[in-house]
Amino acid sequence: MKVQTLRFGSGHEQSPLSQRADATSSYVRINESDSTGLTLQQSVLICGDAYRALQILPDACVQTVVTSPPYWSLRDYAVQDQIGRDDSLTDYINSIVAAFEEIRRVLRDDGTVWLNVGDAFTSGNRHYRAPDRKNRARAMAVRPPTPRGLKPKDLIGVPWRLAFALQAAGWWLRSEVIWHKPNAHPESVRDRPTKAHETVFLLSRSQNYYYDIEAVRGPRGRRLRTVWEIATEPLKRLNGHADDHPAMMPMSLARQCVAITSREDSIVLDPYAGSGTTLLAAHGLGRRWVGIEINRTFVDLIERRLGDS
Repeated sequence: MKVQTLRFGSGHEQSPLSQRADATSSYVRINESDSTGLTLQQSVLICGDAYRALQILPDACVQTVVTSPPYWSLRDYAVQDQIGRDDSLTDYINSIVAAFEEIRRVLRDDGTVWLNVGDAFTSGNRHYRAPDRKNRARAMAVRPPTPRGLKPKDLIGVPWRLAFALQAAGWWLRSEVIWHKPNAHPESVRDRPTKAHETVFLLSRSQNYYYDIEAVRGPRGRRLRTVWEIATEPLKRLNGHADDHPAMMPMSLARQCVAITSREDSIVLDPYAGSGTTLLAAHGLGRRWVGIEINRTFVDLIERRLGDS
């Protein structure tokens, strides 16, 4: 698969980009503020901050977005400028809303967004999270403070807080999908049910948008309902712990979203690409894609997965 890879510097300065294609192509350098070397005739992978990277994309070029930003207070990806680790809940939501202003610009008039967001519980002002023996990836050495007005052990309602903020910013909030995980990871909790679902919102840029009702059918051939039973799909590590992404989207979930709201040869965007599942799903369905990921280790993982596709 022929792919352009644009790599931002780590700071906010106007740093150069390194454009890398497959082994048959040479490396070129362009500035962050200069999109001269960027074309969307082929798929593009950008290593950098979502908000800044989105600014180099042309207007109205993307048909649909399938994305899952880092969840608030749940992971430490050990990278500068990451969101969700030690920023406040308000700052976390505001940063995503700001990025979505750029997403609105790059979306076509009939464009849509599938947004997967996980919920969280308050830390009770504890500044760390101990590793769960059933889920070691949940350990964090730094945790954001408890949001004002909430109590220890409160379920925060992060997905809906973000959805309402985007709705207030002008997005159409069209559907809430419950992603039910039949193989949900066990939790070491004894005072509430084990969580076995996440939320996926369908948002649109305008009142009318592209939606192929026949692309995906539910059980017994019925029209798709709002509860999707999709098992998680852990990826086998390629190089020990370095390649282990702790929160991978299942390929079947990404393919379903891409199929419903994009046309063949249109462009699919994931501004928080993670392990690249959305990009692989788009490629498999004959779509071009743009992926943005701030963590260089994950960009390397994406490239290896693309190379195997």
